[in-house]
Amino acid sequence: MKQKFDIIVSRCIPLPLENVDTDQIIPARFLKAVTRDEKFFGDNLFRDWRYNADGTPKEDFVLNDPRYSGCILVAGKNFGSGSSREHAAWAIAGYGFRVVISSFFADIHKNNELNNFVLPVVVSEEFLAELFASIQADPTMEVKVDVPAQTVTNMATGRSEHFELNAYKKYCLMNALDDIDDLLEQKDKIEKFEQSR
Repeated sequence: MKQKFDIIVSRCIPLPLENVDTDQIIPARFLKAVTRDEKFFGDNLFRDWRYNADGTPKEDFVLNDPRYSGCILVAGKNFGSGSSREHAAWAIAGYGFRVVISSFFADIHKNNELNNFVLPVVVSEEFLAELFASIQADPTMEVKVDVPAQTVTNMATGRSEHFELNAYKKYCLMNALDDIDDLLEQKDKIEKFEQSR
């Protein structure tokens, strides 16, 4: 969903697992879907970890744990590895996550998140470990993600880190523009250029 990004303050959902691949994020059987409905993909985020074979929720999975909520997913190193399926980003966005924090993202998945209005925030392994510890100590703790300043702050400790963000993608996120919207904003310039040729 297109929403403007500015400063996001939220509780977090911790997923302290490394090498979470796109098949775990959204299993391959859902790639045959003929819908792009956000709710459909969000409902099936981490499907095999989240639900039993009979469709009942697994009580021990973090998304089913009522202690945790928020629009920030804190994930282990190497998040989004595996296939390049954009459906994984659709599922993350469809669930309602606006930010995913990890110490490393697979490149294609990172770009897919950005293209689907989910902000991937890369932090140091030390900062990530501190976030997991803070969430474990107090599931109600919050994280502040300041997109204009490109900083992420652990509100429990006050510690902040700067994160990298491509200037073009930052502009798009802060103005709720996808690539086509951005092109349409440049329509007059494009037409003027074409007329000069």
